[in-house]
Amino acid sequence: MSVIRGIDLVKRLETFAPSELAESWDHSGLQVGDLKRPIRKVMTTLDVRPAVVKEAISQDVDFILAHHPVIFKPIYDLDLANPQNRMYADLLRHNITVYAAHTNLDNASDGMNDWLSQVLGISDAKPLISGKLPNTGLGRIGNLAAPALLKDYAKRLRQAFKVEHVRVISKDPDQFVRKIAVIGGSGSEFYNEAKKQGADVLVTADVSYHTAHDIQEAGIAVIDPGHHMEFWMKTAMQQFVKDWAADAQWELDVVQSSINTDPFLFI
Repeated sequence: MSVIRGIDLVKRLETFAPSELAESWDHSGLQVGDLKRPIRKVMTTLDVRPAVVKEAISQDVDFILAHHPVIFKPIYDLDLANPQNRMYADLLRHNITVYAAHTNLDNASDGMNDWLSQVLGISDAKPLISGKLPNTGLGRIGNLAAPALLKDYAKRLRQAFKVEHVRVISKDPDQFVRKIAVIGGSGSEFYNEAKKQGADVLVTADVSYHTAHDIQEAGIAVIDPGHHMEFWMKTAMQQFVKDWAADAQWELDVVQSSINTDPFLFI
């Protein structure tokens, strides 16, 4: 067994989800820390929040592999009275490296949207929007094993994504659906493309009020389970890294964060 550096894990990760697959507006990649440092324990997480960092510190984690970038907007100061800034200071103080695989993981073959397709019961899923490399692209589209009522399928997704409610946009909740499109995170702008490819329903998050009106008139249904739907990344990515470590005989422990980072409550 061999001790590896952060860069060794990143090279293997980017073979699976190449950085060139990231969208132009994205900030995937190294967020905080030093990729040259040895790593012995990795934590997978959807978001890097103060509670996640405290958890990582308590478990002696030295590399956090996140989906969402921790630094997405410019930081104008490092006033430690700000909890977010204290989190950055804690990461640096404890020598924890943070790397985000965001839209490159969304676009990757067997990546985020393929994992979501499995959760949604979609078979023979294909990219909704073709990517830069073969078999890659944003979103997925495919069929359920059997047609289902939209309202029943929405209830099924409520359980799958462990939420109390999902938002449904449709003029007829009793319609049958079979062809399903999914885009993890915010993907409502692609509803016309999903309709063009014959989808009965698009599963995505963060649908705005006015976009919902347009969707309703377009004749395609949308189920919005919330952006936290991507939490499945924690389990899937943990297993991928475990498999890589076993194949390469890396001395690496891989855990997933137990913190629920969904900021929304339903009251």
